[in-house]
Amino acid sequence: MQVLRLGLPKGSLENTTFELFAKAGYKIEGASRSYYPTIDDPEIECVLLRAQEMARYVGEGILDAGLTGLDWILENDADVVEVAELVYGKVGRKPLRWVVAVPQDSPIQSPADLQGKRIATEAVGMTRRYLERHGVQAMVEFSWGATEVKPPYLADAIVEITETGSSLRANNLRIVDTVCTTTTRFIANKEAWQDSFKRGKIERLAMMLQGVLAAEKKVGLMLNVSKENLERVLSILPALHKPTISSLADENWFALMTIVDETLIRDIAPELIDAGATGIVEYALNKIFY
Repeated sequence: MQVLRLGLPKGSLENTTFELFAKAGYKIEGASRSYYPTIDDPEIECVLLRAQEMARYVGEGILDAGLTGLDWILENDADVVEVAELVYGKVGRKPLRWVVAVPQDSPIQSPADLQGKRIATEAVGMTRRYLERHGVQAMVEFSWGATEVKPPYLADAIVEITETGSSLRANNLRIVDTVCTTTTRFIANKEAWQDSFKRGKIERLAMMLQGVLAAEKKVGLMLNVSKENLERVLSILPALHKPTISSLADENWFALMTIVDETLIRDIAPELIDAGATGIVEYALNKIFY
């Protein structure tokens, strides 16, 4: 039996990834006790790896596919197929940024001012390529952690990942420039991508995971409306495409079904009632496939 070797990110993305897979219909077990968790699909074998290493192992063919950040694909200069972008993180659903940060009172104001300086970062390769793009020569040192505390005594600047910048501000640092904006990517080995079985498994996985993320900020909406109020209600009602309209037993009434942004419900529900809608029901969505 053919098997897809799938890498799952160990660390900050681990729990969120397992929750995402569960919503997509895949149950993963044993992750707390083993680096080889089980999944309820006999055609998939899982291994837990740090996201920093994932792209290298996928690129070399040790793994057929995996989930990692665009930043680590760039850092490893990995030659892989980017199957899908999956915008999710440890907590939020926003892209993250790798930024150049310096102490608030530092004279460094632009990339050019990094000339001859010492920079601490976990993303050494990405930082060096960034400096090359700006024609700057600087000393780039690998940081084993607690990078924010290194300026000004152990480094002149750092390149660090951030979502809101709050941790940088808490350490009296300011952002000079953005090196890279990153999101989670589902990647595949190039040879595996040419294998019909493995490509099929990868594409199905990607579709299910994307369907879960697409549904997160949407809700379904059902309501009834009379023929005389139909146009008024339709003018209020946003839709993913167009509402589904079904005739009821009473020929003067219709049932409407649509998908809307969850945050809109609080604004449009009162308007729909005023326009003559009745029996309004909001329901959660598990997946949306476009």
